Amino acid sequence: MPHFTVVPVKDQAQSSYDSLEGVNWVDYRDTGQDYPDHQDTVSSDGHGNHKEDSPFLSSTDAASKKNDFYDKNLALFEEELDIRPKVSSLLSRLVSYTNITQGAKEHEEEESAQASRRKTPKSPNMGTLMGVYLPCLQNIFGVILFLRLTWIVGMAGIMQSLLIVLMCCSCTMLTAISMSAIATNGVVPAGGAYFMISRSLGPEFGGAVGLCFYLGTTFASAMYILGAIEIFLKYLVPQAAIFHATDPPGSDSAMLNNMRVYGTICLSLMAVVVFVGVKYVNKLASLFLACVIISIVSIYAGAIKSMTHPPEFPICMLGNRTLVRDRFDVCAKTVIKGNITVPSQLWDRFCLPGNMSSAQCDDYFIQNNVTEIPGIPGLGSGIIRENMWGDYLQKGDILEKPGLQSVDAHGAMENFGMYVSADIATSFTLLVGIFFPSATGIMAGSNRSGDLRDAQKSIPVGTILAITTTSLVYFSSVVLFGACIEGVVLRDKFGDAVRKNLVVGTLSWPSPWVIVIGSFFSTVGAGLQSLTGAPRLLQAIAKDNIIPFLRVFGHGKTNGEPTWALLLTGLIAELGILIASLDMVTCYLFFLMCYLFVNLACAVQTLLRTPNWRPRFKYYHWALSFLGMSMCLALMFISSWYYAIVAMGIAGMIYKYIEYQGAEKEWGDGIRGLSLSGARYALLRLEVGPPHTKNWRPQLLVLLKLDEDLHVKYPRLLTFASQLKAGKGLTIVGSVIQGNFLDSYGEMQAAEQAIKNMMEIERVKGFCQVVVASKVREGVVHLIQSCGLGGMKHNTVVMGWPYGWRQSEDPRAWKTFINTVRCTTAAHLALMVPKNVSFYPSNHERFTDGNIDVWWIVHDGGMLMLLPFLLKQHKVWRKCKMRIFTVAQMDDNSIQMKKDLATFLYQLRIEAEVEVVEMHDSDISAYTYERTLMMEQRSQMLRQMRLSSAERQREVCFLDQSNVRRMHTAVKLNEVIVNRSHDARLVLLNMPGPPRNTDGDENYMEFLEVLTEGLERVLLVRGGGREVITIYS
Repeated sequence: MPHFTVVPVKDQAQSSYDSLEGVNWVDYRDTGQDYPDHQDTVSSDGHGNHKEDSPFLSSTDAASKKNDFYDKNLALFEEELDIRPKVSSLLSRLVSYTNITQGAKEHEEEESAQASRRKTPKSPNMGTLMGVYLPCLQNIFGVILFLRLTWIVGMAGIMQSLLIVLMCCSCTMLTAISMSAIATNGVVPAGGAYFMISRSLGPEFGGAVGLCFYLGTTFASAMYILGAIEIFLKYLVPQAAIFHATDPPGSDSAMLNNMRVYGTICLSLMAVVVFVGVKYVNKLASLFLACVIISIVSIYAGAIKSMTHPPEFPICMLGNRTLVRDRFDVCAKTVIKGNITVPSQLWDRFCLPGNMSSAQCDDYFIQNNVTEIPGIPGLGSGIIRENMWGDYLQKGDILEKPGLQSVDAHGAMENFGMYVSADIATSFTLLVGIFFPSATGIMAGSNRSGDLRDAQKSIPVGTILAITTTSLVYFSSVVLFGACIEGVVLRDKFGDAVRKNLVVGTLSWPSPWVIVIGSFFSTVGAGLQSLTGAPRLLQAIAKDNIIPFLRVFGHGKTNGEPTWALLLTGLIAELGILIASLDMVTCYLFFLMCYLFVNLACAVQTLLRTPNWRPRFKYYHWALSFLGMSMCLALMFISSWYYAIVAMGIAGMIYKYIEYQGAEKEWGDGIRGLSLSGARYALLRLEVGPPHTKNWRPQLLVLLKLDEDLHVKYPRLLTFASQLKAGKGLTIVGSVIQGNFLDSYGEMQAAEQAIKNMMEIERVKGFCQVVVASKVREGVVHLIQSCGLGGMKHNTVVMGWPYGWRQSEDPRAWKTFINTVRCTTAAHLALMVPKNVSFYPSNHERFTDGNIDVWWIVHDGGMLMLLPFLLKQHKVWRKCKMRIFTVAQMDDNSIQMKKDLATFLYQLRIEAEVEVVEMHDSDISAYTYERTLMMEQRSQMLRQMRLSSAERQREVCFLDQSNVRRMHTAVKLNEVIVNRSHDARLVLLNMPGPPRNTDGDENYMEFLEVLTEGLERVLLVRGGGREVITIYS
């Protein structure tokens, strides 16, 4: 397979991952050509995202183009070779694909920015052993194995300890299987788990989990530093303690203060080392790994040697209670000095000064014997039977050996410090949380994918082998500890019973110092690795530009070192140091969150069967991923349910922040595929039939007009749509460009972008569709017919009023308007025409009073009732009152009509004032005749030209009567409406239908003008022929 060349690439303005998504950079070093301008191959979509201008690699220089064009074997394709390169050209560019790694290697090579540009790129040459297996071993083995595993075995017993190890290692193994599938599904350039999750589940999940993984790694560095300081102060140099307790109960607080001081100093020194250069960390990594391996081997050697020669670590017992061994010299009540029996130091500790007969002693001390038992009975002693089951303790409980005789007597509290006691309350769930960090670190191989010779082979094999090795070590260590070490010593966390020795060190061979020194260096090394990796992970997230406030952390030194990210990491790690307790630093929850989403990513991709999902690693299954995901979730709540809720809350807040504020990214992630599958399922369900009246809401098709510069002519149409919808339901914004599709494609894209920008400004959540047609009216008909998909289609059309139609010599504007009215009627769609739309309020205005008046003249399915209710849900119209007017004729009972209407509105649960307006029959006024005459004169010439003399006389007579009658209605209605609603914030009015005879179209426009004259804001409404509101629940 081809090997990818690692080339240091200067990347400032754009995310390194964006440049890796498409093959934008080509290494021209071999041909002696310069790098092409980056802007030639990458364009921007207006949101800060870079995308390729074509789905193929950019072509080379003019010479290569010329050769391509005149290739005789490809003459059939010669006109396309400038955008569709030959396969040989494609492959040559893939070989030169530059892979930017997040790890430390390129930073080490870029210590001098000037020199690094002149370096010849080296091919990645690390194999499975050095590139994945050993780094994973180093990251997985850590502080818990040396400082806490013996204590976990003592508290939980061998059986439950094996269960804890099995749960944690199974979780990481299942995660490793999922990770292997993702890591082998194409090139994983950098970022490790963050890159895999973000590119599989999208930027929201990727950013949330990436930051959780960053926090976990940062707190892990604090945990390792605390472990190193605990080894330093407890076992290496105890006299270095600054704070000392004056009484035994205060020893814990003094120890915590010492940990804080030394931890802060150690963190500062490590941060300086990382800042100076990661090459020192890399060079020390081999030494630290050797320390870990030597320490583990010494444990096995000591366990084997204990079969024949167990080490001498006697424990002093008073009754069945364990004594702190370094507070006295001889394990006896009395000693013989020169044939005289005198009190021992132990006697002096429990008794007041005086001779042995009259001394006042502790009751428990007097009634129980002092005995000495071996702390390490050895592998052949049979102690394994006693250590098989757990013995959980509460805080302050004294460590007791069940098999020893003891007289239960009350002891004095001042002597409590002589006994070894539990420093914290223990339970199975607590021990799971304490042990789990020792199973983490499985991502070390995927983080180094850019340095591997064959990443798709090395990552699965190396990671799974490393987890298998560490799991076997943990399982065998649990059994060996339980089979070799006395139970009270196992439960002794700090080795007080064995003269302050590290408990695991008492078993090691040839000396306890092998473990003490080895574990100290291994924890320091692990802390350095975490402190090195965490800032780079934060830098990777910052460079992806998905979280705006993190952008500053994407910058660093000239060689790429993440200086600002390192500073933030140090501050967060300091918070962990201030906690000061190794058992309380809960970094594992963030790792569990990360592992959970790695499993989710694999499961989603597998179930969706995305065409691009073709992992080389075949031994995965979606069921295993779901099992791993379930185990991660279970472990989170088993170990600490309240911290689990906090961790999930943090991830949830980051997710919502990225979704609301972050930059939009299209990474071909699985969540988009999941959304597509969900949308397809929902659309197929919607196909069953039209929605019930209770679920009916206006699904809008907003028809916009663009000016010559492709700007939206009436943006208030979009404002009105956003106020009516309030983010609910479907909104499609459509427009028509007149012309030929082949010639106007670019113009169409520009128009779409202009409309999308305006939709964003007006906060309209919906879709945009622009069509190119030879005639505008044909384009409008196409939009009405074809917009939407399946059951998700528009049921209401919103269009603007054709202003200036009287003055315009071109009748196409108002003819298109009337044609659209006819088309919506034919398609059984509702229609809304906001007149004087420029006077409509913006989204920033608020009406503090006023009325929305509804003039209900004919029943149109209830649209006139529903629209004001929907408008009043928006903050602009919320404080307006609703009034409903209906018209009564002479033969109607207006009083009964008002009662019936009030009852109807009550059943509809709509609050509104009701008024019935009586319109008496009256003679047609002179004003009506005058308006009709004006209208007739404008169109008389056209009619006269089209009619014969006989038809002309009949038609004129007919038209006169019809138009006069309609004009009379328009004038009378307008008088009533203006009289009652002249100060209304909005008037909703039934829109009369256009005449069946198209010759009267111009008159129809005049009728509508007369009907709405004198009103500031009018919404003409025409129903779609179905009921849209109901009184039933």
